[in-house]
Amino acid sequence: MASLEDRIIQQLLNDLQSTDPSIRQNATQNLWERWFNEKGTEARTALMQATRLMERGEFIRAEGQVNRLLDTYPDFAEAFNKRATIRYLMGDFTEAAADCEQVITLKPYHFGALHGLGLCRMQLGEYPAALAALRRAVVVQPHALVNQQLIAECLTHLS
Repeated sequence: MASLEDRIIQQLLNDLQSTDPSIRQNATQNLWERWFNEKGTEARTALMQATRLMERGEFIRAEGQVNRLLDTYPDFAEAFNKRATIRYLMGDFTEAAADCEQVITLKPYHFGALHGLGLCRMQLGEYPAALAALRRAVVVQPHALVNQQLIAECLTHLS
């Protein structure tokens, strides 16, 4: 039998399919909150510190912060996702893609990591792999127009 948390996650994922934008927005926000809070207040605080460093362009310090967090919580999907973003912004698309894949291993429905993996693969010129990741993102979050636009861009490169 599925746990209460698993049932909540499934309902939120179902809500991402809704035609009602407010239901989708609520589900999106709720999933992000769950992912950020997964390891408790201390881990969330450290992740938010890394986010602030990243936003200030202090990528090396932000990556170090996330690495320390992953030393303590090696299965913290959102920490891998944050490090993927940092690495993407530093132009390290191969390592960013590896982090996205780690997130997807932990949370196959993580639409942010699926989107990020698509972006990384596009930057690496790996359009079939980008297309596969973006198509998975659209299954989870069908109303996210950006993924549909990126799919069209991949198809253009593949034709």
